[in-house]
This record gives sequence, structure tokens and C-alpha cells, in this order.
Amino acid sequence: MTPTFVLTRPQMGENIGAAARAMLNFGVDRMRIVDPRDGWPNPAAVAMASGAGRVLDAASLHEDLAGALGDCSYVYATTARQRDLTKEVLSPEEAMRDAARRMGEGQHVAVMFGPERAGLENEDIAQANALISVPVNPEFPSLNLAQCVLLVGYEWMRAAGDVTSQTTEMAGTEWATGDEVEHLARHFEERLEDAGFFFPDHKAASMKVNLRNMWSRMPLTRADVQTLHGMLRQMVRWAQRR
Repeated sequence: MTPTFVLTRPQMGENIGAAARAMLNFGVDRMRIVDPRDGWPNPAAVAMASGAGRVLDAASLHEDLAGALGDCSYVYATTARQRDLTKEVLSPEEAMRDAARRMGEGQHVAVMFGPERAGLENEDIAQANALISVPVNPEFPSLNLAQCVLLVGYEWMRAAGDVTSQTTEMAGTEWATGDEVEHLARHFEERLEDAGFFFPDHKAASMKVNLRNMWSRMPLTRADVQTLHGMLRQMVRWAQRR
């Protein structure tokens, strides 16, 4: 289950299609369209949706906001400018965290987006429970409809727990084990010992400790370990040939 995204009086079919694409990028598939300027259905929206046509196919058309929001229990309205209305104002991140909590309680949550030219009117805002304000450059606060939809959709996915903050592509290998790193460290120590690296003698112990510490800090994969072993063997062969 995802929030319902309500596009209020959108002006261009292309923007509706781009909004559908942005929604599906982040798993949001519930769209309602209120009084679109160029009518509905709109071939330009389908062309722009580029694979997200199922969002448009499932979208419902409404004559006014009251009809679009009638079954919703909590509504956020997106805006980039100050309003003469007393409303709680949330960032997209905080709003979608709140939305996830409410939906977990069984509430039907909606997010309103205004028309491209001027955004939502105060009459529209009055029907919302809270506002979402995107932190943008105050000298250029205008956001395209699809851009705003994308921002809120991304924060919804994060709030729903579907975003992994950090991962590592292992490229067919695995992290090296402690034994493998230890074997590599001994290999280096032996070859460095042969090369006379640990000099003078009274510093040798601390130099070896520093090397071991260096290996422990490095996030080595098994492929890395094999490569380093191979490099060291080849360097030794080259030195012997000389």
C-alpha cells in the first residue's frame, strides 16, 4: 500500500505522464487526477509515461478536490511559498515518515500536487491537514510537477524502508577471511625480510606491527588477496632473473 498522489488541475499531458513515471520509479502507483486542463485520457501523457502506463491506466478522474479526497483520512499539500493559513509544515522526509506511520495504523494518506503554473491555491490548501515544503533556492523556488512528485516519491520509498543506505558490489568475490589476510601479511613480511626492508634491527618489530595494522584496516576481498600474492610472486621472480 502506498500514498495516493493527487494531481490538481494539471495543465499538460506530458507532465502527467512524467509524474506517473516518477511515481513508479519509487513504487507509488495510486494516482488521482483533478480537472486536467487538456482533458483525460491524454495521449501525450501515455507517450511521456515511458513504461509507467499502468499508473495512468489505474488513475481515477475527479471533477474537484472534494471528490478526490473524500475517502482520505490525512492529506498533505505540497507548496513552495508562504501561505496565510495556519498549518503544520513538514519537509518531504519528515512528511513521508509521518505518512508511513499513519498508513501503518490503517489510515488512507494522500499527497496533493498543484498545477504547473502557480501551484495550489489557498482554497486547495485549506483541504489539507499539513503542508510539505521542499527546501529549495529561495531565489528560484519553482519546481516542475514531475520533479516534486519524484522528490516526495523518493522520500516515501526511504520511509517505507525500501532504500539501502549503503552497499558494496562484490563483483563475484567475497570478503577475505582473517586467515587469508594473515597469510598475505606473512607472505609480505617474509619477502620484505629477504629484501632487507626491516632495517635497522631495533625498529623491525614496530615496522611489522605497523604493517599488520595496515592490513587490518584494508577491506580486502579474496580477489584482492590473490592479486597481491600474485604481484609479490612476480616481483620476486623479476628480481631473481636480474
